Amino acid sequence: MKRSRGLSVLSLTGSLLAATALISSPVTAQTGMNSTKLVSEVVLEGLDNPWDLAFLDDGTMLFTEKCKGLSVRMPDGTVTKLYGVGATEGYASNGSDLLCEGQAGMMGVAFDPDFANNRRIYVYSTSNMATPHTNRLMRFTVNADFTGVADRTDIVADVPYKMAASNHPFGGPGAHNGGRVRFDSNGHLFLTTGDTHNGEVPQSPTMMGSKVLRIDTDGNAIADNAPPEGFDKRTFTYGHRNVQGIAFHPVTGQAITAEHGPWHSDEITILQNGGNAGWDPRPNMAGRADCPDNYCGYSPNQEDGMNRYERAAYMPMTDFDTYPDAMPPVWNNNGWSQGTGSAAFLKGEAWGDWDGAMVVGIMGIGFGGTPIGQRIDVIHFNEDNTDVEDVTEMTLPMAPGRFRTVVMGPDGSLYTAIDEGTIYKLTPGS
Repeated sequence: MKRSRGLSVLSLTGSLLAATALISSPVTAQTGMNSTKLVSEVVLEGLDNPWDLAFLDDGTMLFTEKCKGLSVRMPDGTVTKLYGVGATEGYASNGSDLLCEGQAGMMGVAFDPDFANNRRIYVYSTSNMATPHTNRLMRFTVNADFTGVADRTDIVADVPYKMAASNHPFGGPGAHNGGRVRFDSNGHLFLTTGDTHNGEVPQSPTMMGSKVLRIDTDGNAIADNAPPEGFDKRTFTYGHRNVQGIAFHPVTGQAITAEHGPWHSDEITILQNGGNAGWDPRPNMAGRADCPDNYCGYSPNQEDGMNRYERAAYMPMTDFDTYPDAMPPVWNNNGWSQGTGSAAFLKGEAWGDWDGAMVVGIMGIGFGGTPIGQRIDVIHFNEDNTDVEDVTEMTLPMAPGRFRTVVMGPDGSLYTAIDEGTIYKLTPGS
């Protein structure tokens, strides 16, 4: 299915008329592989909120379950539970400090690029080791037969966590943690974090929420990170809402994020070193009134009678009026927010004209939690890889779900995990 390219490089603080004109812009013709030829295979089912996947070249697959823990699936299909959340039973070992609450728990996972020599992996999870609690990026070593992990080292221990339910009507404890862990081709480790429903966090120079961190495998800042003066040097970009998707363009190598908005404007953004994503939900900015708990991120709510463009003008996802040099999104889901939360690039001739295109998993969140728009979109960039040219919706050969992650496997297939408990393998058919 063809989809409009969305609002490219647009400040939604502009008029509804301008926004509508861009939405109705013509779509570039797309030819190539018919998505109905995709073949699906269930890899694992009956899981508890699978959150992320990571692969070795031989097909060994790490996967996390938000409230249970870290496991590994070997190429022969054998599954071993490696490291549990809290007192979860059945794991080789457990993190007694780890917890699951709301959106929080065990989230992103990645293999070290030099795993063959150092046996290291990285896992992002929520911990009660400190008060207030924090989200932490942990490093482990895996034993030779993949039956256990050891040598836990918390290389990032200060990502904020939302301790208690707020007075605003949306979201409870554990909200907006980010959570994706990925390596680029230079061996730099990227970690995405969220705003925890705290209006001060996104533009804060020292609180490590609402950031994309770029660090080495000991948790130190990469030397050429270029955040503004006074910022924590681990900061690659800041001013995000809740990034759960990050991938690296196969030609340019640039980091690209997929991020869901409040009542509007899921965004895809090509990151700029030191850049501001422009999310600033503090009250009394740009004429805003007081907001519950000093967080305007859901103001006005859907009962206030505004359409999504009017809400975007009040609380822009990328606030160009306040931050004219903010990084412009290259796509924003036609002004909708439907939970765009994961990203990867397709690779291989079998994908036809989709080879090299970006895919994003969309969880399909409607008002009141109604599932709408659950899908995987294929994002086609223009020839110089600076803008989105076209968006195509995959025609899926299985029932949709809340697509929490999309990851390319070493076999050239696309793997996706849905919150409902299944990991699927999607392969181009003949």
